[in-house]
Amino acid sequence: MTPPDPRFPEVQVTLRTRNRWAVASAVRQALRRAGKDSRDIDLFLAEAMASDDPQTLQETCNRWVDLKPLASN
Repeated sequence: MTPPDPRFPEVQVTLRTRNRWAVASAVRQALRRAGKDSRDIDLFLAEAMASDDPQTLQETCNRWVDLKPLASN
């Protein structure tokens, strides 16, 4: 089954770390730069930080923006 398109597919974020705080911050900044409403940004942050599970955070981010995976070396 293919995951649904993100809420804001025009907002693209490339991961540079697996740190959940940095990932959430990068998505928040991308949403702000794209001019998204502060209520949407607050809703994203609340949802993203609701779990300590890294997989849940990534799934949350994928529901909001076009999240590009961390490049492996």
